[in-house]
Amino acid sequence: MKEKDSKRITSSPLLISYYLSNKLLLEEEIPFPMKCHQTLISTHQLIPVKAIIQKGLSIQCMRCGNKKRTLFSTYPCSLCNQKHYYCRNCIQMGRISECKPLYRWNGIQMKHIYHKNPLTWDGELTQAQQVASTGLVKAIQRKEKEFLIWAVCGSGKTEMLFHAINYCLQQGKRIAIVSPRVDVIRELYPRIQSAFEKVPVEALYGSSVNKKGMTQIILATTHQLMRFKKAFDVLVIDEVDAFPFYYDDTLAYAAVHAKKPNATTVYLTATPRKDLQKRIRQRKLPHVFVPLRYHGYPLPEPTMKMTFRLQQYLSKKQIPPNFLKWLSMRKKPERQLLIFVPTVQLAKDLKEDLCIELLHHRTIKHQSEFQEVYAEDQRREEKVNTFREKKLQVLLTTTILERGVTFPSVDVAVLDAGHEVFDEAALVQIAGRAGRSADDPAGEVVYFHNGRTEAMEKSKQLIINMNKKGKKL
Repeated sequence: MKEKDSKRITSSPLLISYYLSNKLLLEEEIPFPMKCHQTLISTHQLIPVKAIIQKGLSIQCMRCGNKKRTLFSTYPCSLCNQKHYYCRNCIQMGRISECKPLYRWNGIQMKHIYHKNPLTWDGELTQAQQVASTGLVKAIQRKEKEFLIWAVCGSGKTEMLFHAINYCLQQGKRIAIVSPRVDVIRELYPRIQSAFEKVPVEALYGSSVNKKGMTQIILATTHQLMRFKKAFDVLVIDEVDAFPFYYDDTLAYAAVHAKKPNATTVYLTATPRKDLQKRIRQRKLPHVFVPLRYHGYPLPEPTMKMTFRLQQYLSKKQIPPNFLKWLSMRKKPERQLLIFVPTVQLAKDLKEDLCIELLHHRTIKHQSEFQEVYAEDQRREEKVNTFREKKLQVLLTTTILERGVTFPSVDVAVLDAGHEVFDEAALVQIAGRAGRSADDPAGEVVYFHNGRTEAMEKSKQLIINMNKKGKKL
């Protein structure tokens, strides 16, 4: 116990309240001395709640909402010499089990500051951005349950949030901006902090240093919402259609439980899924549509290149000849290059041969200008930042960079674009990485395939349709 207490911190009652308010935490996530912990429990300020509930044959994790028996396992408990269930679905957040409760704060709730003029960003919104921004502010003022901003890639969705965040801070409200993708949060953090220089902002994700979760503006991956309970007046879900949020009911459960009963949930996406589009058509979901990029130029339309014997080349860890031909004939070879592949294994397999070809075609001058990156890459953040700083010329990537990252001047190539991992939304988002700068709005986007898929056709048509609507504006 002494060794455990040595890692805890002494705190004032106010700091305790700020740290624990609207949280649902494991004992080891509460960084206060054990004596303080026991006092809070005895005075009913900290309430232990069952982490896993069983009723007959049903079982549920109260942190992530998981009800699938296949995602529960048992382990022998050394304290009571029995086997207990634990939830494998949210094990990455720390193990919870039948005999290991979660703790809910029942003391004085923290109150957030009413800021006078918190917005320090002095930029100007385009007409289309202003319409979206005004619509969002009104939705929060009316306490709408939901609001969708359907905006094309590169339209400036982050800037559209600024005035709504400003209004919330003036009203003493608490805001969370979350995304299924950690790269989105890493990119958003400096932009939000810069726009509200005098307001503390925290970014919460797996490898983030600070995870106190005490600030009035919280940026987080959607998994981190599992630690909050009725905490936020406004919850913004960026890239709401992205994996894993769209496919994982437990993340939606976490989002519902993290917001206050009368909170407004804001969805941001360039590619809303069918369920959201259906609710829009039925007029059940308030929304605003932004079909134009902030710089006014159209989205780059993809080119499709048939690649015979594509699978043979890739299985032999070889680069298809027509890709190499395109490489040598790029319109602006000085642009950086993003190459998307469907699997981590393929990225690893192609790395060596691709590096040789890039050197041969003088796309890179030295092999240090080329890297591959994927979700489990320990140097993932470092590589993305190095590419953003233009110290890398070419980045070979899986779909982890399909959305939420901004590079000003890139061409985009998709190898094996017909693979099932590249659905319509993924291909639209991938195409959206190109042409994001007003100085270079026409990056190339090329799908290399061995047979056109419905997803490829639909993604191209969607981009064409968006450009037509944008042109009318």
